Amino acid sequence: MAPSIVVRDVLDREAVRRSVDTALADFLAAKARTATSQPQLGYLSGLLQDFMAGGKRIRPLLCATGWYAVGGGEDPRSVFQVAACLEMFHAFALIHDDVMDNSDTRRGRPTVHRTLAEHSAGRRGEEELERFAHSAAVLLGDLALTWSDELLHEAGLTPVQLGAVLPLLNEMRTELMVGQFLDLDATGGLTDDIEATLNVNRYKTAKYTIERPLHIGAAIAGAGADAMAAFTAFALPLGEAFQLRDDLLGIYGDPGTTGKSRLDDLRAGKNTTLTALALRGADAAQTARLRSSLGNPLLDERGAADVREIFEATGARATVERMIDERHRQALAALEDSPFPFAPDALAALEEIAHLATVRNS
Repeated sequence: MAPSIVVRDVLDREAVRRSVDTALADFLAAKARTATSQPQLGYLSGLLQDFMAGGKRIRPLLCATGWYAVGGGEDPRSVFQVAACLEMFHAFALIHDDVMDNSDTRRGRPTVHRTLAEHSAGRRGEEELERFAHSAAVLLGDLALTWSDELLHEAGLTPVQLGAVLPLLNEMRTELMVGQFLDLDATGGLTDDIEATLNVNRYKTAKYTIERPLHIGAAIAGAGADAMAAFTAFALPLGEAFQLRDDLLGIYGDPGTTGKSRLDDLRAGKNTTLTALALRGADAAQTARLRSSLGNPLLDERGAADVREIFEATGARATVERMIDERHRQALAALEDSPFPFAPDALAALEEIAHLATVRNS
């Protein structure tokens, strides 16, 4: 890690990105250098490097901000390495998510299983090729999970710091798996149960994306229960707002900006808060149209336009926008009313993160 890093860099999005990207690149380059004894390792580490390029790095940013907000220390290099561990774990989660959703694109490029299929085209039949690509992508995700652990244990944390971080990291991983299971279990089984969709959001996104990265950064700095509770009060409403925005972008976003198709969530029959609200407000004819369209793998843009029209007509889209605004305000109010004395510039950084998470187009 470059010696020019200063403590204030942890509140600079680009500085965090550069530091985390450097940690990841150095780690993967070291893995590639061992490819003489394991020939495929260079190819696999290169796949991961390409896949992780262009991510938002919001979890590393929150991890670093959590560390700084509670006092941090003089040297942020360890926290950047832990932040890189979180980004590697996120790569694992996304690779597996794309396999489960059978998505074609991620961040404007082919998903890992599509890349693997292209790499092996001509050597396998069509059915065998798809099975190989999905299975190989699962293994690459598993490798990213393993390597995220290595990054953590190479971060130079003291035994006390590691003892504080590991339980939080374990909780984060468990919460994400529970959220993924709930999401998978609900997909295709459309319901107007809005609270059930919000519960998925809390586990799959709010805790994983916002709360736990803040907690992990703060734990490195030795934060106590009062700081952790203050972060939770901010993180959970913000995380829900982040996922609600993501749901809207999945349907209305510009694929050139989001890097994902606007049809994937509709074809998969994702049971989002948006769809639950639409089902709750739909008449019989609209309900029939939604149920015949959502979850149809052959849905085209014309059918998608019809679904979007129902989302508008039932007021579902407008309600989701209001829910995002309400949760954004709750998160900011939690910061303003926090009994824990966060560093003032860290508070400003958290307010900016809250804006970025809720008012975005990708």
